[in-house]
Amino acid sequence: MSSSPRRVPPSESPYPHDTHPGLVPGVSVEEQRVRYRTDKITFGVAGALIVGFVVWGAVSTESLTTVSKGALNAVVTYGGWVFTLLAAVMLLFLLFVGFSRYGRIPLGKDGEEPAYSMGSWIAMLFAAGMGVGLIFFGIYEPVTYYMTPPPGRAAAQSYHAMHSALAQTIFHWGLQAWAIYALVGAAVGYAGYRRGRPLLMSAIFGQRAHLSVGGRLIDMFAIVGILFATSASLGLGTLQIGRGLQIITGLGEVGNAVLIAIIAVLTCVFLISAVSGVAKGIRRLSNFNMVLAAVVAFFLFVAGPTVFLLNFIPSVVGTYFGEMFQMLSLSASWGTEAEEFMRSWTLFYWAWWVSWAPFVGVFVARISRGRTLRQYVSVVLLAPTVICVLAFSVFGGTAIWLQRDGVDIAGAASPEDMLFRVLGALPFAQITPIAIIVLLAVFFMTSADSATLVMASMSQQGKPEPDRKIIIFWGVALAGVSSVMLAVGGANALQGLQDLVTVAALPFAVILLALIPAFLRDLSTDPMSLRHHYARTALDNAVRQGMDEHGDDFALEVRHQEGPAAAGHDVDSTGERMSSWYQRTDENGQPVEYDYRQDTYVDARPAVADQPAAGERPTVDERSPRNGRPPEQH
Repeated sequence: MSSSPRRVPPSESPYPHDTHPGLVPGVSVEEQRVRYRTDKITFGVAGALIVGFVVWGAVSTESLTTVSKGALNAVVTYGGWVFTLLAAVMLLFLLFVGFSRYGRIPLGKDGEEPAYSMGSWIAMLFAAGMGVGLIFFGIYEPVTYYMTPPPGRAAAQSYHAMHSALAQTIFHWGLQAWAIYALVGAAVGYAGYRRGRPLLMSAIFGQRAHLSVGGRLIDMFAIVGILFATSASLGLGTLQIGRGLQIITGLGEVGNAVLIAIIAVLTCVFLISAVSGVAKGIRRLSNFNMVLAAVVAFFLFVAGPTVFLLNFIPSVVGTYFGEMFQMLSLSASWGTEAEEFMRSWTLFYWAWWVSWAPFVGVFVARISRGRTLRQYVSVVLLAPTVICVLAFSVFGGTAIWLQRDGVDIAGAASPEDMLFRVLGALPFAQITPIAIIVLLAVFFMTSADSATLVMASMSQQGKPEPDRKIIIFWGVALAGVSSVMLAVGGANALQGLQDLVTVAALPFAVILLALIPAFLRDLSTDPMSLRHHYARTALDNAVRQGMDEHGDDFALEVRHQEGPAAAGHDVDSTGERMSSWYQRTDENGQPVEYDYRQDTYVDARPAVADQPAAGERPTVDERSPRNGRPPEQH
């Protein structure tokens, strides 16, 4: 029996295009007729806020520092619970989505093949988990916890503290972090590749939500969050590059002037690549950087305490799961020591991941297209967490082993100096700092290049290949905010970077909590969810009736039925909530006819009608090589 609905004249059909909502195979964003424009409100307001911030920091650094510290105190005191709740709820919700009846729903149309093979998909997820953060915090964070353990956990510099230090580090960088990314990626990918909405944060909340006041606010907060999170990463990378130059050249202390000069030079390089269209070169540079990062980790593993690490890594995993609930339960309610730890570490990390979520989420959505939610949840949570466990255990474990062996890693003059002390205690100490500087410089350029592309796309209603002038603006803004964040931090630049990221992330954390019911509402009306509901109801009713009337000897058939025995008696399939989302429109938002049997527009015009204005570059497919590059986010 055909699954196609009964054909009636469109004027008499209760459904768009005479297609029952349960029979829609899905709608991809490329099939929609869209005219992308620069959103003057989103771009204008977000741009004005960032320019104002940069000018304020340049004119009156002291007043900005005072305000940022006051804002941080308010966020920690009154909003810290939001981040803690988010870290716990996101993971639980994702597990529910992946392993409930919604797990069969694909991030794409029915029958669509995955965009990438399983091997390539996992490799890109690994790549997305590597970056400046691993190089900066990979040694600094575990050694800090070893010397000064989190409240109520272990005696300082004990064997317990050694394992607990890595467990706490992985807690910050593993499942909780990737649950935040994965939820955004799932919601954005579902909205774009199954509901036909633009790849914007606001699109999660409805077909044309990005054109509303609330939708524009969401996209503005997303842009600001990406900007501050990326600026923090670039600031960390710049601090470490500066320290590496000191070691290699023998220069004296590197001040803010030199650090800002480093930012300016690297910004010029990545902007030239961004506007000249040499995306292939940047992509190759990014791939080279992934290999170089893996070589550095492998070098530490081989040149360092190899046998110790082989025993250490499994023990770290066991400690991580054993102390999971203790780490989750830590909050300001445990006293001032716990509050200070949360402020300096855990809340900063949750805020950082929240700010990165629109950026990394969109990337993860693109490379996960065609995967079911069950596959998506399983792989996106586990694969990057495994690489975090291995990488941080190698970096941190080597540093702690050297500390216990008499090398004073913890006594380094600054956090960025710890890595160079570890390298100095191992072979090839004259060469490895150069590799680290190259690694950080390329991370800087590729991260900034990817971030400006995403921010520019969000400024133009999700345009896959945004205008060059918009890219240049956000690239310069990125450099400006990075410089201001370093200046605001002063002598304690790291703390200044962390404070500003935490403050900027709070509004978007609230948005992410609101994302959960919005995403769940979409999933509940998905065509596959409808079919599941109809099948379960119809089968249960039919089997009960068959057994009641015929005992063991009965068969099922499909026929018209009304009343409580009908499969969809409790569903209003003609309501706006069920059917309005797959109504096709033209570039001006006016309804046009579409044939879902043939999967084509009735007037046979091209599916995507984004015609560039004079002087603009043409739009490309969102799965182009440039957009398939991993964001080296941390």
